Amino acid sequence: MKYYLVAGEASGDLHGANLMKALKKLDQHAEFRFFGGDLMQAEGGTIVKHFADMAFMGFMEVVLNLNTIFKNLKFCKEDITAWQPDVLILIDFPGFNLKIAEFAKNKGLLVCYYISPKVWAWNQKRVFKIKKVVDHLFCILPFEVDFYKKWGMEVDYVGNPLLDAIAAFKADEDFLKDHNLTDKKIIALLPGSRKQEISRLLPDMLSVTSRFTHYQFVIAGAPSFNASYYDQFTGEKKIPVIFNPTYDLLSHADAAIVASGTATLEAALFNVPQVVVYKGHPVSIGIARMVIKINFISLVNLVMDRGVVKELIQQDCSPQNINAELENILNNKIYRQKMLADYDQLDEKMGHPGASAKTASLIIKYASKK
Repeated sequence: MKYYLVAGEASGDLHGANLMKALKKLDQHAEFRFFGGDLMQAEGGTIVKHFADMAFMGFMEVVLNLNTIFKNLKFCKEDITAWQPDVLILIDFPGFNLKIAEFAKNKGLLVCYYISPKVWAWNQKRVFKIKKVVDHLFCILPFEVDFYKKWGMEVDYVGNPLLDAIAAFKADEDFLKDHNLTDKKIIALLPGSRKQEISRLLPDMLSVTSRFTHYQFVIAGAPSFNASYYDQFTGEKKIPVIFNPTYDLLSHADAAIVASGTATLEAALFNVPQVVVYKGHPVSIGIARMVIKINFISLVNLVMDRGVVKELIQQDCSPQNINAELENILNNKIYRQKMLADYDQLDEKMGHPGASAKTASLIIKYASKK
């Protein structure tokens, strides 16, 4: 069968690649065409556009890049029409993908949505649109099933694909040597994959490096950038930047400063005590605070439905507050052990690997019926 996938950010590229791998095991004649990234490209098929040209986060950021977004939408629709896939698989990225879903549904294509849009966070009435334009929705967070049931929508709960990625991870025994790292304990800096995130968060992250001289700081670089891009932030500090082996970095880290997003859950699943940070355009944050209906922004706290990790948002995301929280998670044994104990409970809630295989099996089943 012919599968057209649309992933618009780094996490979607990871989950899309694992899904493609699972589809190939079940369908020997699988053909892929996609919007995605390097990981999906490594699985074969044809990449149409890289997510580095698509990822804009926040209300103002979207407004300022509307022309580019509209061009990408037009190009995606034309390409889907020309290729005529058997199945369209949309991965997260709802602002873009729900528009593509509506277009594809009107064209009579089978629309599968992998990783639910976070409609439970704000504008919950979008569920009505999802019911109208999506044939099958595959959810990865435990609480999403009950949420959709309240709106009269049946979904498939497949588990979390991060567990697949982590289960498949094989540690590189030469990681420290290959990246010229010392035997000092590591504090990992994960400033996100978008230019806006990195430019807003990395300076604050780096501001605390001089206060923890007995640790080495290492930046997890986004695959859509190169080392020279990070030079403008690191300057003379010579903080190493590594690309791709983020799981090796987390497996060696004693603590982490993490941009809100998928990486917060990854750090927790690797048992790395963390502080979560987030900054956006002031207008975007103002609008978000008026419409968002959740108490937390990090996936760790959302899944646990309580404050497991500290979230420093906007004005609270300051060098002083980051420093204070790092002191807690590194030097306050009771505080650190409490977070690690909460991580154990998180592990139990998350369940077991298998999301990619289960989703692939369901997609093929639904496509065969159609």
